[in-house]
This record gives sequence, C-alpha cells and structure tokens, in this order.
Amino acid sequence: MFKGLLLTRSEDGQTQAAITEIDEAQLPPGDVVVQISHSTLNYKDGLAITGKAPVVRSFPMVPGIDFAGVVQSSTDARYREGDAVLLNGWGVGETHWGGLAQRARVKADWLVSIPGGFTAAQAMSLGTAGYTAMLCVMALQREGIEPSAGPVLVTGANGGVGTIAISLLAQLGFEVHASTGRLEEAAYLQSLGAKEVIDRHTLGSAGKPLQKERWAGAVDTVGSHTLANVCASLKYGGVVAACGLAQGMDFPASVAPFILRGVTLSGVDSVMAPMSRRVQAWERLAREISPDLLARNTETIGLGDAVATAQRLLTGQVRGRVVVDVNR
Repeated sequence: MFKGLLLTRSEDGQTQAAITEIDEAQLPPGDVVVQISHSTLNYKDGLAITGKAPVVRSFPMVPGIDFAGVVQSSTDARYREGDAVLLNGWGVGETHWGGLAQRARVKADWLVSIPGGFTAAQAMSLGTAGYTAMLCVMALQREGIEPSAGPVLVTGANGGVGTIAISLLAQLGFEVHASTGRLEEAAYLQSLGAKEVIDRHTLGSAGKPLQKERWAGAVDTVGSHTLANVCASLKYGGVVAACGLAQGMDFPASVAPFILRGVTLSGVDSVMAPMSRRVQAWERLAREISPDLLARNTETIGLGDAVATAQRLLTGQVRGRVVVDVNR
C-alpha cells in the first residue's frame, strides 16, 4: 500500500480529490515500477485537480504529469532497480495514473534517466515547466534567433515556464523582456535576468494586425490576444515559440505578420516530444541551470498540500515552481 492523491467524479460530474491509501495492484499496466520521491504542480495539474478543465480523461485518476524517483522493479532491460529516473508527459496524470503518489507503474519508453549531478528534487524544481522552457529556447535557436537579433519577450513571466525561460535566455546572452500581470514581482524577474518588465494588459486585448517592431523572438505561455499581439510586434524574421494557453486557446490574429514580416510561429509540445529531444533538453538543463536559481525559484510542499496549492496556482498566487515531496 502507498499514499496517493486520487481524483474521482461525483454523480453530478464534479471532480473530487482526496489523499488515500492505494494498493499497488491497482496501478495501470507498465514495464517499470518507480518509487516516487518528488512530483510537481503545473498549470495542467491545477486544472485536473480542481476539475476546471477536462484534463482527466478517465476516473479514478492519480494526477501529476511529472515525477522523479528510483526504479523499484523493471521488466525492461534498460532499467534496473535503483536507477534514478524522471518522467514528463505521455498522458500521465490524464489517461494513465500519474506522479502525485508514492508509486507509479509506467512504460519504460516514457522514462528519462536523471542527468548526473541532479537530485530528484532538483529535477522536479524544473519539471515539465523547465523542460518546456528549454524546448522553447531550443525552438528559437533552431530558427536562427541569436542575441544580436534583438530583445526576446517572455509572457506569463512569473509562472514556471516563464521564470525558467527568462533565466535560460539571459544566461545565453539575450536581452530579455518579461510580461506579467504582477508588476510587484518586477524586482524578482529582474533578478532572474529580465532587463525590462511590462504589464501584460498592454498585450491582452485586441490589437492591430501589424504593430511596431519590438522583439526578435518570444516565448509565449498565454495564447489568445497576447499571442496575436506578440506576433504583430515581432521584428522581420522574428520567431515565437508558443507553448501555453493561460489566456485562451483562441488565436485572433491575421496573416499579416507571417506574409509581410516573415514571422515564424513555432509550436512547442512537451507531452509527446520525441525521446531524442527530451534527452537533449534535460542534458542542457543540467548544464545551464544553476542550483541557486532552482532553490530561489521553488516552493516545496507535502502531498497533503497539493489540493489547496492547486487552487492558488490557478489564481496566479504562485511564483515560479512548486515541488511536491510525496513522502512529506
């Protein structure tokens, strides 16, 4: 038996979340059983736990799209007992029981070895948010965006993806501008490497199809009007890596930035990204992220705090990353 956060659905369709004892025999099929030590709370986890969006596809469900720990048992030759591993995505926490529990059984193909020098807690201080931020940086670099091209904007700057993206881009020599709805956090964002902090409301409403050229690139976690305005404000040949929908799934834009300025909209998916790209992203994170940043940018909670913290996350009351110590 082990503890986990289990989501069920009531007769009236409401999602209910409770910490409960789970029998290992209840775990879904898989090649590897992982003894989890740490998980995280991402925006998607917040939606799943609160039931505010149809993230969970079947009930009951253990949420948590990330986890890190050690292999307890494996029928796959690639992993042995005691190996340190992590997981991001693959529908875990949505269609397959996830990481907000002390144990998980998953496919070996979904696992990544934790890079040397990283602890499980540090890996989850990054989690899907940090891994996605690195995928966005890699997307900008693949399209040829370099520091000499001009400033790069990060939207949703106080969130998990935003804070890590700011730090990564600043360390690579980019001039980083940060868009946030919490201007009282400007000093913190500047400590991460942001040179300029702007009010998100300047981007959040309908704007002109083409606007003043301001940024060479952008990492957008927001979508909707914000993404449309970012595209309209990119320099000629600019690139935006889009990975989120905090404002909405819609994209109320025109083709003008794409056909008149050669702008590129690069979609970034972390859930089903190929293994080679995952490994590259995690190896780079291990090299390029400082332990000091992880410590400053992370709040650690126990499993019993996950439901209340999910509510805080969705209302914009969480800065940076939340690590869940599932044994606390």
